[in-house]
Amino acid sequence: MTLPSPRRNIALLAAAQALLLTNGVTLVAINGLLGMQLAADKRLATLPITTYVIGAALAALPAALFMKHRGRRAGFMLGAAFGVGGALLSAMAVFTSSFWLLCLATILAGIYNAFGQQYRFAAVDAAPADWRGKAISLTLAGGIVGGVVGPQVGTLTRNLLEPTYLASYAALAGFAALAMALASRLAIPALPVDQQQAAGRPLRAIARQPEIIVAVLAAACGYATMNLLMTATPLAMDICGLPFADTAFILQWHVIGMFAPSFFTGDLIKRFGVLPVLLLGAALLFVCIAIALSGVSLMHFWWALLLLGVGWNFLFVGGTTLLTEACRPEEKAKVQGSNDFIVLGVQGVTSLAAGMLVTDGGWATLNALALPIVMLTALASLLLWWWLSRAKGGGRSR
Repeated sequence: MTLPSPRRNIALLAAAQALLLTNGVTLVAINGLLGMQLAADKRLATLPITTYVIGAALAALPAALFMKHRGRRAGFMLGAAFGVGGALLSAMAVFTSSFWLLCLATILAGIYNAFGQQYRFAAVDAAPADWRGKAISLTLAGGIVGGVVGPQVGTLTRNLLEPTYLASYAALAGFAALAMALASRLAIPALPVDQQQAAGRPLRAIARQPEIIVAVLAAACGYATMNLLMTATPLAMDICGLPFADTAFILQWHVIGMFAPSFFTGDLIKRFGVLPVLLLGAALLFVCIAIALSGVSLMHFWWALLLLGVGWNFLFVGGTTLLTEACRPEEKAKVQGSNDFIVLGVQGVTSLAAGMLVTDGGWATLNALALPIVMLTALASLLLWWWLSRAKGGGRSR
């Protein structure tokens, strides 16, 4: 039976999200360890992860604007092509033992990620107005597959070919090629010509809206905390003497924690409002950090990274929903692209800082430094809740 068009598009987007996350989780699992092997200065071990994020940050706004004018299908196919190229160039870097070529290759892989970040916004375009939060959640739920498959790809392909990790990057090229094939099947209507040409309000005027500020803060701070801890986890576990199989296991459950809640996050937002969900996400990150500070056993890492994923999900889905409600159709591309630029820029800083902090200061120091980020998110959400309640005469929160 053929799925109705909105459901079919969202199913395709969820599958593409699964492949994107398989790519991203595998890169996180192996890039830091490979960087440790290839880098002359071991403090730069996570630089290949940082360049991956930098590539995504630099391409975020151009990717959004490209799709505004050329459509979602063309944009996602182009992004996946960068994914294929980045994976093949990474394989060449492994073969030649070139640290700097690996960094260049991950920039291309980051461009694929920049286009892929738009999957959730494409789900909004494909869904009826009253189903948008659910559409975002279901699309992101595809990441569960990435959480299961990604770490296994790293484990199963790590020593399949010589040198180590060569087969891992070859597999990622195949996954990106499959994502390109899925994107070719999308049928999301393009924006009307007048909305393609219209610029809407100046970005500075849009950015002054309290809802926009909190939406961007929630996504950026959630990603900052998540990326800081997740990027450092393989190195921290290696320093603690835990084997790579345990690292893959932890990352697997972390990504499941990131995306499994997506099956019900949209329903929570619809029932209770965006802001309570954002506050719950911040609370879970506080618990995650408390567990991480209390020990370094396998189960400490498991609980901390699982809760880190769930807290991130509530902040990211909530922030995305709030963002889409606060801008006009003709403003979506620049607002979404600017939001992703900020989020990915934060990821770049935290991924580079993660390697330096965990090698110089240790796991506990890294977690303690994440606390102010979580506090900022919680405070901003509380202030917006108070402001909206006052503006609406104590009415229901968003």
